[in-house]
Amino acid sequence: MKTALIFAATGIVAAHLSAAPVDWSKLPPVAKAEGVTFAKDIQPLLKESCVRCHGADRPKAQLRLDSLEGVLKGTKKGSILTAGDSASSLLVKAVSQLDSETAMPPKPRARRGPGGPQGTNAPAMPPHEGGPMGGEGDHGPGGPPPGGPGPGGQPPRNFGPPAKPLTAEQVGLVRAWIDQGAK
Repeated sequence: MKTALIFAATGIVAAHLSAAPVDWSKLPPVAKAEGVTFAKDIQPLLKESCVRCHGADRPKAQLRLDSLEGVLKGTKKGSILTAGDSASSLLVKAVSQLDSETAMPPKPRARRGPGGPQGTNAPAMPPHEGGPMGGEGDHGPGGPPPGGPGPGGQPPRNFGPPAKPLTAEQVGLVRAWIDQGAK
């Protein structure tokens, strides 16, 4: 048993160390558009792909991408962009999807079935509490309809199709906006 654990740990470490570094030279090129502004060009892109998780309601990582002020503020850990330097901006690196660890929106995880996770080494989800008739998280009889309002009339979280990643052209537009001063 102890030997098996050592081999497993060694394999995990080796896989992690052998992962190729991200080639940031493969970032999409900066768009040639002039006069790119947040309100006109960038906000609609972020609204479509990012605001679901980084909006006014419970912004993940305390990052708000629904306003220019929120984007410029960044997270509690600091700024996500430096005006004039799109290639070094965390925002561009995340939306470029070149690094699976920082890709935003995150790539969908494998669905988990009754026997635990499928296609992933993540732990199985715990069973729902409360039984078959409307326990927390259960959308059977007595629960809110799928896609309908949740508790308190609030829209449900994480329902609907996953957010679409930005295209290479859209990432290029974000780069142009940052390089032009992020205004």
